[in-house]
Parts: sequence; structure tokens; C-alpha cells
Amino acid sequence: MFRQLFNFRSVLTLIAVAIVIGTIFYSNFLSKKIEVEEREKISQWVEANKFIASAPPNADLTLASEIQLRNADIPIIWTNEKDSIIDSRNIDSAEIRSSKNFLQKKLKEFQSAHPPIVLELSKQPYVADRYYYGDSRLLKQVRYFPIIQLVIVALFIFITFYTISVRNKSTQNQVWAGMAKETAHQLGTPISSLQGWVEMLKEKDIDSTISKEMEKDVNRLKLISDRFGKIGSAPKLEELDITEQVEKMVTYIKRRSTDKVTYIIEKPEDKVMAKISGPLFDWVIENLLKNALDAINGKGTIQIRIRNLREQIIIDIKDSGKGISKQNLARIFKPGFTTKKRGWGLGLSLAKRIIEKYHKGQLYVKSSEIGKGTTFRIVLNGQV
Repeated sequence: MFRQLFNFRSVLTLIAVAIVIGTIFYSNFLSKKIEVEEREKISQWVEANKFIASAPPNADLTLASEIQLRNADIPIIWTNEKDSIIDSRNIDSAEIRSSKNFLQKKLKEFQSAHPPIVLELSKQPYVADRYYYGDSRLLKQVRYFPIIQLVIVALFIFITFYTISVRNKSTQNQVWAGMAKETAHQLGTPISSLQGWVEMLKEKDIDSTISKEMEKDVNRLKLISDRFGKIGSAPKLEELDITEQVEKMVTYIKRRSTDKVTYIIEKPEDKVMAKISGPLFDWVIENLLKNALDAINGKGTIQIRIRNLREQIIIDIKDSGKGISKQNLARIFKPGFTTKKRGWGLGLSLAKRIIEKYHKGQLYVKSSEIGKGTTFRIVLNGQV
């Protein structure tokens, strides 16, 4: 349990969150420190202005002038006691000229940002200059830095997780393909041997019914081996009649189900042609029909509807079974997931892979309702 909670991804996420939180606190500390220093600079600048304005003719103005020149990045607007604008500093003159109300808008912005520094000139009558100021470029950068870093960290985490996901998926696909090919290879020898025994039974003039039934089962094993052998390599696509392929698999499944199961096929009158791999497509239909049989527990209705929409061919396989819960809908196509007591949970996963990777189509659950049944939909590219 502890290892599951603290895996590589969770540790990486915690480190990233810790970095961002630490940066936010440190940036907030720096911004407040810079804010205090900038207010002191403005106070010094105001005092320098006051000294220059009231200094006698022979006074040394070097220090006061230097203080004035140092402030080249903090924008200032100063007004009279009634907040009528007198002048401004470190504000782009082009922007001032471009809009009559630009300085008024800036003044409101500065008023909401910081309290003014007031220079009282006279008490009776009351005369004073008010100096409003905004944030320097440095202070803005320090404040926006955590947001930029948050975006960068989030992007880094996304790229890392995506890379891991792609790598795991690729490894998983290689494992399934390897298992399928190895299964086909292992089946090859006993199938060849069984074919030889069937031929011997035919020659010895033993009851032909036995040899025919054995031959059917051997051919079935050969077909299964052929299907497994095609996983992981690009299959040869041929132009085949979808209706004929579906009907063939319905006939096969029908022979292996009870009379309590009703099969309904809705199909167009004309042929529905599409480029498919016959063995792999049959495997998909067989898997979906077997799932439908399991869902109805050997009693109910399985309805297959084929539609040719020219650009798309749609095949719906609907059962009147128990349905799929919402929590399982997102997992049914994942390798290894199964609700059966026996089974590897590979059927639907391989079926989806066959349709989407090899046939460039779609396989998904169109609808499902507990107690009323499920509809799986296959979408193939049609002939325009």
C-alpha cells in the first residue's frame, strides 16, 4: 500500500509542488522587500525635489540631482491637494499622447496600488503635492515569476507523464504482440500433428463423422493460430463484404449457444464493401458476440445492425443483458480488466487495437444501462 501511494509519479509531483510553493513564498518575500525599498526611493526622490525647489542660489545640488536621476524605472504621477495632475515621470510619452485619459487611468491604477507620499507646502491655506507611484519592471517580474514557473513545471510534469505513458504503452503493445506471436508459434506444432492424425483416420476408414468433427476443430485451432500470428504486424487488407463476414460469425456463435438466444440482423439489401483483414475482423465480431452471450447469461436477444453511410460503415452489436456499470465503462478496453471469474481480460483490448490500429476505425461503447443491456459500435471507413 505504501509503495503504491509513493511511486515514481507521486514523488515527482510532490517535488514539483514543493518547488512551486517554495518559489511562491520566496517571491512574495522578495516582492515585499522590493516594495519597501521602492517606497523609500520615492520618498528620497520627493525630498530631493523639495530641496532643489527651496534651495538658495549657491547651494550644492549635486546629491539631490543624483537622487533624481537614479529613479529611472519607478513610474510617478504627482498631483495637487485636489488630485489634479501636475506632471509625471518614467511614463512613456507616446502613450500619454495617444490617449487623453491615459494619465487619469494610470493615476487611478497607482491610487489603488500604493498610498501617496504627501509633500505639504502650506497649512493655511492648505497646499500640498501628492506623489502616486506604480510598480517598477523588476517588481512586476518578481511577482509574475511564480506564475511563469508554475506553467513551466506543469508543462514539465505533463511531458514527463506523457513520455512515460507512451513508453509504457509501447512496451505493453510489444508484450502483447510477443505473447500473441509466441502463442501462434507454440500452437503450430500440435496443429500440424493433429492434421496428420485426421488424415490417418480418413485413410483407415473409421467413422467419417469423427474425422469430420475433428477436422473442424483442427481448422478452428489453425484459424486461431493465424489470428494470433497477425497481431503485431501490418495485416493485408482486402475488399470484403462486411455483411457476409458478420453473418458468418453469427452462424458460428449461434451453433454454440442455446435456443433461448434470439439473433436479429438488420442489414442493407446491397453488399457493404470495405477493406479489412478477414481473420482479424472476424475475431473482433466473435469477441463482441461472445461478450454479448456472457452478458445475457444464455437467455435473451442479440441484435446486430449494419448501416452503410458511404463515408462510414457502422456496425452496432446490442444485447439485452445486465449492462456495464459507469465505473467499469472507462476500464473495459484496458488489458487485463475483466469481470468474469475466468479470463485474461484481453478480448476487448485486442479487438479495439485491431479496429483502431489496423483498420483505422473506431470501437467503443455506444450505450449501456444496468439491467437493460449494452451496445458496442464499430465504425469503419467506407467507400465514397
